[in-house]
Amino acid sequence: MSGAPTMVLFDVPGPKARVRHRIVAVVGALAVLAVLALIIRGLANPENNQLTAEKWKPFFTAEAWTAYFLPGLGRTLLAAAIAMVLSLVLGILLGVGRLSGNVIIKSACGAFVEFFRSVPVLMMMLFAFYFGLFILHISGGAVALFGVVAGLTFYNSSVIAELIRSGVNSLPRGQREAGLAIGLTGQQTLASILLPQAITAMLPSLVSQLVVILKDTALGYIITYPELLRAGQNFATTNGNLIPTLIVVATIFIVINYGLSRLARYLEARLRAARNVKTPPVDPMLNPAMAPGAGAPVA
Repeated sequence: MSGAPTMVLFDVPGPKARVRHRIVAVVGALAVLAVLALIIRGLANPENNQLTAEKWKPFFTAEAWTAYFLPGLGRTLLAAAIAMVLSLVLGILLGVGRLSGNVIIKSACGAFVEFFRSVPVLMMMLFAFYFGLFILHISGGAVALFGVVAGLTFYNSSVIAELIRSGVNSLPRGQREAGLAIGLTGQQTLASILLPQAITAMLPSLVSQLVVILKDTALGYIITYPELLRAGQNFATTNGNLIPTLIVVATIFIVINYGLSRLARYLEARLRAARNVKTPPVDPMLNPAMAPGAGAPVA
């Protein structure tokens, strides 16, 4: 018999269905191109004056990058880096707390995760911004950074906690039983056996969540954090080229996020390859004690 049957999401299309699919694809592509042509025509209209060569010239000056885009990108990466570290640490702690045998810890961590997963990131940024301004009396640009980092950390740590919890729960039950069988406590089994495996298994998803953190830093624009989008808006206000500036800012985000996405796929492929590697058989001639049926070595 051949191998396991291939699973498909729908029946394999026949000749007529394939022709219909091609027609729909061509018509859809033409419709998209027509919409893009209308958008470009409207933006290139002299009345709008957004896609003319004159509007692109400011991007080829040193001031555009040294005074606007590079500082904005640096602040974006700063907020993202801080939020990534805090989200990973807090997310792992919350995930472990949700797996705890202590009812109080488990309930508290569960309430934290469910609450902050349900609140929009922008609302948390606004709350953290005004909390830092009026309660903690943080002044200057630090209060905006505090708002961005706090909002991103609370939300993304809750998501990471769920990734950790689902990763541990997806492991075979024999892993926990083996740890308990050798004398480890439940917490020791979780920390030394289950958690490392769960983090390894969920690593691609964790990296993908880091991409979300980087993208959501753009919400700091609302609370006056001078990240890349706000720097681009200031640049566009100075030069009157809003649409080209948004295209450049979007391109920068796409390049960075594409790099992180490629990293996630690379890690996933490496982990899949590592799991598929089989342990080579032991040669009984080299190590007779490991031969099948061999008894325990004599003292």
